[in-house]
Amino acid sequence: MAPVSPLLKQVAAIARDAAQAILEVYAQDFEVLRKADHSPVTDADLAAQRVIVAGLDALDERLPVLSEESRIAPWPERRAWSRYWLVDPLDGTREFVKRNGEFTVNIALIDGHEPVLGVVLAPVTGDLYAAERGGAAWRQPAVGADWQPIATRGMTQPPVVAGSRSHGGHGISLLRALLGDDFAEKPMGSSLKFCMLARGDADVYLRRGATSEWDTAAAQCVLEAAGGAVLDLAGAPLRYNRKDSLINPEFIAVGDLAIDWAARLRAADV
Repeated sequence: MAPVSPLLKQVAAIARDAAQAILEVYAQDFEVLRKADHSPVTDADLAAQRVIVAGLDALDERLPVLSEESRIAPWPERRAWSRYWLVDPLDGTREFVKRNGEFTVNIALIDGHEPVLGVVLAPVTGDLYAAERGGAAWRQPAVGADWQPIATRGMTQPPVVAGSRSHGGHGISLLRALLGDDFAEKPMGSSLKFCMLARGDADVYLRRGATSEWDTAAAQCVLEAAGGAVLDLAGAPLRYNRKDSLINPEFIAVGDLAIDWAARLRAADV
């Protein structure tokens, strides 16, 4: 098994620095503002953004950064990017506001519309997930801990479905069509749902409704390296920076690729 690369360790360190900035705000009373789309934003989002942008800017390869908390480059500019960083400095702001700990720092490297490096870090627990295309998926449970290889599992019976904390139970009828009536649900916030699949603690995560590209890219890389996939409801892998809009199609994340998910989706008549 290939060792953890220097670049992956560098990006993991940037994520940990961002987590420290988030926790400094988390420990205090903080104000919750609303963006134009009515989604919440806090000083923690903005502090993490500053740390991440500065850290990525200091790397040997200087690339554009596309982030939820920064100016979004217009499509005529973005469409020329072949490699760039895609960042959500604080994924799960609603969970942050609830103080339930289920929020993450997400940093992905996109190359040719695909996530080729991803780091997902839960600041409160220190649990970090990381991967590069062509290598292993890793979990580092705390600062300084050993990097542990992780992998998805064959689907259990009954299957375990990772569910959203804040976005309701949309898609139950589709889950029944895909899995049958007997499945268990485990609620979890932010991109940690993908990480549950990547470490073999859940089997499926279905998302009906809107997400943005920075919500999924880092965790998609981790899940793919662990042996899973993130597919649109036609059965194709999610791809990035292919259009003006940064909204993902609805998708399903899966751990067991021995199953023909595209065929199941067709049979479910999505």
